[in-house]
Amino acid sequence: MKTLILVRHGKSSWEYSVDDKDRPLNERGINDGHLVSSVFDSRDIEIDAVFSSPANRALHTCLIFLRRLNFPFGKFELADMLYDFSGDGVLEFVRNLDDDLKTVMVFGHNHAFTHIANSLGNSYIDNVPTSGLVHLEFQSRHWASVEKGTTIQAIFPKHLRE
Repeated sequence: MKTLILVRHGKSSWEYSVDDKDRPLNERGINDGHLVSSVFDSRDIEIDAVFSSPANRALHTCLIFLRRLNFPFGKFELADMLYDFSGDGVLEFVRNLDDDLKTVMVFGHNHAFTHIANSLGNSYIDNVPTSGLVHLEFQSRHWASVEKGTTIQAIFPKHLRE
C-alpha cells in the first residue's frame, strides 16, 4: 500500500515586489501551517520522505511541518517538479517515486493539488485551500501504477478555526 499526503502552501503575502517563487508566507499562512501540522501530528502517521516545491511559500510551510513532526531534515528534499500548477508535473513526480517509500508527504501549489486530490482520491474536493492537507491511500505496491485511491482525510484550516 502507498500513502500520499498533499499539503498546499500557506497563504502568501503579495506586499513585496518579488518573483513568484520568492513570495513569502503572510501571518495567517504561518499560523495556519502551525494549526494544520499540529492536528496532523496528533494522528501519529509515520512518514518515509518529504518533498517540497522550491517556492519560498511552499518551503516555509514544509519547514513548519518538519519541525512539528520532528521529521529529520536529512530525509527532506526540494523537487523542482513540484513547482507545478497543472498537476501533470506532480503526477509524474509521484509516479517516479522510489517503491521503497511507503508514505510520502509533498508540499506544493494549486490548481495542481486540487486536481491530484480529485483525480486520485475518491472524494470530490472543490478546492484545496492554502495550508490544506489531503491524505490519500492506494492499494498499489508501486508508485508507477498508482491510480484511483481512497481519500482518508482532509484537514483544512477553516474547519479548525470554526
